[in-house]
Amino acid sequence: MNTSIPRQDIYARVTERIIADLENGVRTWVKPWNADHAAGKFTRPLRHNGIPYSGINILMLWSSAVAGGFAAPIWMTFRQSMELGAHVRKGEKGSLVVYANSITRKETDEATGEDIEREIHYMKGYTVFNVDQIEGLPAHYYAKPEPRFNPIQRIEHAEQFFAALNADIRHGGTQAYYAQQSDYIRMPPFEAFDAAESYYATLAHESTHWTKHPSRVNRDLGRKQWGDEGYAEEELVAELGAAFLCADLELALQPREDHASYIAHWLKVLQNDKRAIFRAAAHAQRAADFLHKLQPASQEAA
Repeated sequence: MNTSIPRQDIYARVTERIIADLENGVRTWVKPWNADHAAGKFTRPLRHNGIPYSGINILMLWSSAVAGGFAAPIWMTFRQSMELGAHVRKGEKGSLVVYANSITRKETDEATGEDIEREIHYMKGYTVFNVDQIEGLPAHYYAKPEPRFNPIQRIEHAEQFFAALNADIRHGGTQAYYAQQSDYIRMPPFEAFDAAESYYATLAHESTHWTKHPSRVNRDLGRKQWGDEGYAEEELVAELGAAFLCADLELALQPREDHASYIAHWLKVLQNDKRAIFRAAAHAQRAADFLHKLQPASQEAA
């Protein structure tokens, strides 16, 4: 459904959404991996007919994709999905996109009585859904990508190292994280990364988080919410842990792009507590040591 929306409201909503993304450690316009979809080679969100969106709609839909964890870059309206014989799943929330244009109207100048043309700018909003929210579409809307590199390019000793952890590592989607309550690591597919090192560096980061579970090293830095000192310290521990592990595995460290936004928080922590970096390094070393102890003795000796 199309609705007229004041321009300033759109600007405010989009700006607030981007700020919210940054506050959640995400730069809306940057990801360390590509969409887990055949159309992921396109950098812009796509309409149902393959035509890319432009302008502010790009950021709006990228932001929605990050928030929803959508792998596909394709979007369509409710009506368009029905025309394709599909349906939006019950309970799914749509995303706003906008259409800006102008019309010319003839008006009578009150002072001169002459007819003049006045250009009126307007903006309309309408709702679209990602194809991940829709069931029953033709198969090509759900197509998976071709691997960016052959599986033989996986780094064997790194594969063995992480396999030996016996962690619950689940692949799929577009986000990497450790879910402590359910005790599993979520990783995008290996093929979604630009380089093998990017995959292993990300997995090293999340594996360091994995060690904080009470059944492992039981690390609790007092994290209560995003942005507090406990959160910043835990992320710093994970960053250092990943660096230590990559060095141990002789891998070139590929920093997580979305963690660049933590820098200000880390600076605040370090400025307020001169011992913080020592404490974080000690926790990171303890985490790395724990992960090494899970390795077969023959592998570690080699």
